Amino acid sequence: MLTALGLSGCQDTTTAPPRDVTPPAAPRGLFSVTGDRQVSLHWLPNTEGDLSGYRIYQAPCESGTDCPYDRVGSTSATDFVLAGLPNGVTRFYAVAAVDRAGNESPLSPETVFDTPRPAGVATLNNFVGTPDTTGWDFSAFNTQSNASRDIFFGDNGAISIMFAQDFATDIQDAGFATSPDAVDFSPGQGEGWSPTGSVELILHHNYIVHTRDDHYAKFWVTSLTSSQVGFTWGYQTATGNPELRARPAARPGSGTARPIVWLRH
Repeated sequence: MLTALGLSGCQDTTTAPPRDVTPPAAPRGLFSVTGDRQVSLHWLPNTEGDLSGYRIYQAPCESGTDCPYDRVGSTSATDFVLAGLPNGVTRFYAVAAVDRAGNESPLSPETVFDTPRPAGVATLNNFVGTPDTTGWDFSAFNTQSNASRDIFFGDNGAISIMFAQDFATDIQDAGFATSPDAVDFSPGQGEGWSPTGSVELILHHNYIVHTRDDHYAKFWVTSLTSSQVGFTWGYQTATGNPELRARPAARPGSGTARPIVWLRH
């Protein structure tokens, strides 16, 4: 005898995996290096296995309700260069991490601001022999032999010396370094400025200058003989701003924030 078999309906008991809604951690260790019309940003890598990359943000002031960060780029690396920026204009920067599901982290916790400034190389001759090429005018980016120069090169018969042009211009030796980037901010009033308005020149030393019209500059000696000195230089076009290479600080509210104040001399 044949028995009718009743077939029950089949039910799919499988479920879709939960959607990933967990963002990566905020990138850490963000810092910037000031350039001529550019800013280089660097940070530590995130460790998430599903990391996709990073988004770069910029704001004209420290970000808040009235000053939000705008996205200006993205990268899969841990550095990013923003080029074509105006010199002398301060901007604030932050980075966020993004995973493959599109989740974006909070912004990096450091307060990083940067003010690009002109930079270049120069060679000066000893004023005893060639006075037309003995001095340097930072604001004009060239050699000068008249009162418009900020510094000039010479000697006292025994050592090579860089002189400030006048009593309204200050100069100091910032010490030996492997690059000019060792100098980030100029010191304030009474902090190491030469009482004589002159410094002994030493190969691979950095020097800081505060000009008579309240601008800050630096130079790093790359070559030196009794008749000639070569150096790289940076000049901050923003009046009264001592930033010569940017450095990070903590965001306000973290307990370690430093105020953003331009030191004046």
